[in-house]
Amino acid sequence: MEKLAFKNKNENLLKVSFSKALADDDFKELVDSLEIDGSVKMQYTSRLMEAAKEYKNCKNCKNLFACKNQMKGCALTPKVLGDGLIFSYVKCKYKVEMEEKMAYSNNIYFYEMPLILKEASFKNIYKDDKNRLEIIKKIKNFYDKYKAGETPKGIYLTGNFGSGKSYLIAALFNELAKLGKRSAIIYFPEFLRSLKAGFQDNGEYKELFDGVMKSPLLLIDDIGAERLTDWARDEILGTILQYRMDNKLPTFFTSNLNLQELESHLQITNASYNKVKARRIMERINYLSEEVVLIGVNRRGE
Repeated sequence: MEKLAFKNKNENLLKVSFSKALADDDFKELVDSLEIDGSVKMQYTSRLMEAAKEYKNCKNCKNLFACKNQMKGCALTPKVLGDGLIFSYVKCKYKVEMEEKMAYSNNIYFYEMPLILKEASFKNIYKDDKNRLEIIKKIKNFYDKYKAGETPKGIYLTGNFGSGKSYLIAALFNELAKLGKRSAIIYFPEFLRSLKAGFQDNGEYKELFDGVMKSPLLLIDDIGAERLTDWARDEILGTILQYRMDNKLPTFFTSNLNLQELESHLQITNASYNKVKARRIMERINYLSEEVVLIGVNRRGE
């Protein structure tokens, strides 16, 4: 008898709670859309109230960034399954649109690069500086040729700090990614540090190294800013460049150093001075890319 009384008391409380919730128009609208017996709906009152709150948020939402739901871009949504309800998070139209728009980014591997480069695009490149016209023209020319199936030379883009060198090449790679072309952009000083640390895990080392070396398109960003060792120059940089020469893989570079200054940098390591080995690296860089100088306004972050 006590158990029965307890059960009846709980059912009455549930009915009261459900009735009060029905006073909310959004809750009622959501519940009415579920084709299942009302007694079943009543058992899920608290969960349906959560879903109704998110349902209301979605009705009044203007964009993904204004989302108020617990899981951004998704809404807790009930669905009839057999004799009960199940709840899952369903993506809103804004999140779906965003994912479709950004799907191309899966074709680019970014290693220790600023987030803004992932969204770089041709349409957002500043064209108000005549010093940029040459590089913009060369980037567009590369895009057209690569799209047509050719493998033109890459670009060694040198210039002052903050002139937007990395952004310009990232914009090119992003536009090509939209065509399904794969690429990698690595911040060279950090890439070397990670490889050195990865010696303790040969599998991780090989995966990172091979992935970059064999990428169809590659940007070695900020070459010349690294702390140079014989190993970094000869075993890492030299091997990557030789492989890319042999396989005709377009390679890009950005640096605050021009080619002559880079050669001087490559001659001196922490262990030795070697003009011959530096010259070998420069021969590969010259084979793979064409130097373009960009001296412009400091637009750090573009």
